[in-house]
This record gives sequence, C-alpha cells and structure tokens, in this order.
Amino acid sequence: MSVYAKENPGFLTESIESMLNQTIKTDDFVIVKDGELTAELDNIIEKYYFLNPNIFNIISLSENLGLGKALDIGINHCKNELVARMDSDDISLPIRCELQLNEFEKDPELCIVGTNISEFYDNVDNIVSERVVPSSNEEIIKFMRRRSPFNHPTVMMKKSKVIQVGGYGVMKRKQDLDLFSRMINNNCKAKNIPNSLLLFRSNEDNFIRRKSWSYCSSYISVQYQILMRKHCTIIDFLYVLVGQLFIYLAPMWLLKKISNKFLRKLK
Repeated sequence: MSVYAKENPGFLTESIESMLNQTIKTDDFVIVKDGELTAELDNIIEKYYFLNPNIFNIISLSENLGLGKALDIGINHCKNELVARMDSDDISLPIRCELQLNEFEKDPELCIVGTNISEFYDNVDNIVSERVVPSSNEEIIKFMRRRSPFNHPTVMMKKSKVIQVGGYGVMKRKQDLDLFSRMINNNCKAKNIPNSLLLFRSNEDNFIRRKSWSYCSSYISVQYQILMRKHCTIIDFLYVLVGQLFIYLAPMWLLKKISNKFLRKLK
C-alpha cells in the first residue's frame, strides 16, 4: 500500500482494517509513505505499527515519487513471494485473499490473480456499478491488447515475476497497464476470480480525472509503448488513441452515459 499526503485518514483506516480482517491473516503488511504526510495520517500508521510491530513494515520516502516508484520500492521490501496490492481508500472483502491464495495453490503457474470490483458512492451500501474483467488467461491476453484486464487494487502477484519484467517502470500514470502488459507478454499466466471482492470508492471526480489531458495522454503513451513492443497491433493502438481523444473532448454527460452503458455493469 502506498500512502501520500492527500489521503483521507478515515478511508485509510477502513482500508487497513479490511486487510487486517482477512480470513487468512498476513504476516507482512508493507506501507510506503510516499513523501511527507499529514500529522493525522502519520498517527494512524504509527498506531497500527505500534499495535502490530511484527506485521507492519513502514517505508518512509523523503519526497513524493509517485505511485509507480513507491510501489516498486514497496514490492522490493515485501518478504513473501505472493504480494497483494491494496489502495489506501478501498475496502477488501474479508475472503478476498483466501480465495486468491486458493487459486495460486490450485495452479502454481499463475503469476497474477485479480477480481471484479463493486464501485460505491459515499458509503458501502450505495453500490452503483460493477467492473467485470475477463476471467481466463486466454480472455485476459485478448483483452490486454486494448484495455487493462485487471482491477489494479485487487491483484495478487508473484513478487519475482514483477521484478523480472522491470516492475511498474517509469510511467507517471497507467503504470499498472504497462506492468500487466509486460507480464502477460512475458508468458505470465493470469486469472481473474469472477466475483467482486473489493469495494472501490468512486465519485464524480473519477470522471473528471479520466477527462483530463494528463490522464488521456498517459494512456496513449503507455499504449504506444505496448505497440512498440509489438504486444498490440496498429489497429489496437488507433482504437485506444481515438477512444482517449473522444473521452477528452466529449461532454461530461455523454461520457457518463457511455461509461455506464459499455464499461460498467450498473446495479
């Protein structure tokens, strides 16, 4: 888990608690403080470390490096081969890690196991949509050519395989898409459990963020790198290029309508 100064302290507490309350307990909870935090955030992290000094490993960075670099540093400090990702404002269901560990036990060749997510507004009782991702390795490989086949906060990955392909790399945004592409195209077998095992905190700001030129151009840049590695075709790249330009230029009402109809399963 990476934490930076603008995190909501209440959300961070809920997120940490959801991982501590898994049906299979962790013996290694790595939190990377990505730059200087607020006193309130520091107090929360220090409290958990004080209560669980044998579980928590707190890595403090002197400056904010961004999510990708912070996660790469965190992964290198993980002592277990299987590493579960978690965002600092989402909530994992209690059985999430157990079900993912079961998949790795059933198929030792797996390198990535993710899940679907349920998106909620304001409180966990207000589920508004579900992001369903492809389940099988074959479906994931095909889907990967144009969109990320994983919900990033849900993935559990083999540490050695992440490091082998270069980790999250240097991209400032969409680092997860770039990482997943390199893993899948280096014969890392993957699967998604076809159940929502994480509650994803969403709001109107997510649409605003997706419409920013910074977000859209980053998506195009990552897809271009995927094209250069010959992991997609020029048609796939143009599909993403046109799609991101449309998202940037389209009015917000139209973007929401299309997103709800084609990219999310509404509740």
